[in-house]
Amino acid sequence: MELIIIAHNLRSTHNVGSLLRTAEGLGVTVILSGYTPYPVVRNDGRLPHIAQKLNRQISKTALGAETQPIWSHEIDIDRTLDRLQLEGYTIGALEQTANSVSLPTYHPPEKLAIILGREVEGVEPDLLQKCAVTIEIPMFGQKESYNVVQAAAMAMYHCRLAQAV
Repeated sequence: MELIIIAHNLRSTHNVGSLLRTAEGLGVTVILSGYTPYPVVRNDGRLPHIAQKLNRQISKTALGAETQPIWSHEIDIDRTLDRLQLEGYTIGALEQTANSVSLPTYHPPEKLAIILGREVEGVEPDLLQKCAVTIEIPMFGQKESYNVVQAAAMAMYHCRLAQAV
């Protein structure tokens, strides 16, 4: 199975670092898109002190995963989704919607790209319209949502486990 996580418009460098560390452990590719902070890249167009500051913050939770070739940064999410669809990926979102599929019952396709949304607002409505599926993690407590990286970890693990069965 080929699994890609698209972290779109996240704000927290700590979430980015944690996501990279978790994805690396599960053998998952990550695309950091929109205004999501990203580690230093070759020919980085950002001001050097800004790029270094973000890199240091991401490194605190990534613990070296930010140096692995598991991630890329892409600003234009629409172009990215179009490319992935042409490559045969099913586009999904990890989001609570009226038509979402419960993660425990979800059977992932061979090629899947899952969009993660903003920490508070979730996946933007225009992006949800581009998704073939929305996947929801059941809540058993009083809270209405999980941390974005914790939710991503559950989804990545489920997809990897489904592959092994």
